[in-house]
Amino acid sequence: MRKPQPLPRQLAQQPFTLKQADDAGLGRSRTRAADLWTPSREIRLPRAGSFSLLETCRAYTGVTPASLVSHMTAARVHGFYLPLRFENEQVVHLSRNTGQCRPQRKHVSGHELLLGKGDVIDIDGVPITSVRRTLLDIAPLLNLDELVVLADQLVCAHHAGMRGMRTLRAAMELVRVGSDSPPETRLRLLIGRSALPNFEWNIELSDGAGHGMLAPDLACRKYRTCAEYDGIHHFSAARQSKDHDPRTTTVTSSHSHLAGTKY
Repeated sequence: MRKPQPLPRQLAQQPFTLKQADDAGLGRSRTRAADLWTPSREIRLPRAGSFSLLETCRAYTGVTPASLVSHMTAARVHGFYLPLRFENEQVVHLSRNTGQCRPQRKHVSGHELLLGKGDVIDIDGVPITSVRRTLLDIAPLLNLDELVVLADQLVCAHHAGMRGMRTLRAAMELVRVGSDSPPETRLRLLIGRSALPNFEWNIELSDGAGHGMLAPDLACRKYRTCAEYDGIHHFSAARQSKDHDPRTTTVTSSHSHLAGTKY
């Protein structure tokens, strides 16, 4: 069997697309040679090559318009400490924004994501979900301990000298489940740092028959008092009628009101 001609230097040690092959002057007979593997249409991998996952991702995104690397593939590119069961995945996870149809091709796991500002970054020319967004996307695939491992990694002592890392670790200690908006979080922090007695969150108030009535942002059991941050939507006539009852006193500012409710 005739030995294939050497590949151009820029293609010999990395995955490449057929367009890159055309640009380098390679004919189709060369791209079908036995020393190349076709993992997916329009992509070629040198069988003897040694290349990074990011280089593989670059080829896949290059032939899949409007796609970006996501989920476990993004986690591996970011260097997350993943469970062993994900180490040998043979697929590349690619996503498109909601409404653009998930990518479909061989050796690709396609997804649709509702992406927001800051959810996508560029790593050496490859679009990929950010660390924060990647953690959110893979969270349903991990158990509690595995998620703690990743959270510890993000604020590990090895990064202690990085600017902002001390503040990030302190913030992680203050994170709580249940705040529905940034103002509610700020209210919780404000009360927590004050001389006021202890206020809890996610407390449901019930009537004498045990029926749920209210779920205030914060509640103090000892003094039977609630604290709420009410945004601008609470200033409509219909909402104020619903919010106000004989047990509620309201202090109103130009943007919101704090309601102290006896229960």
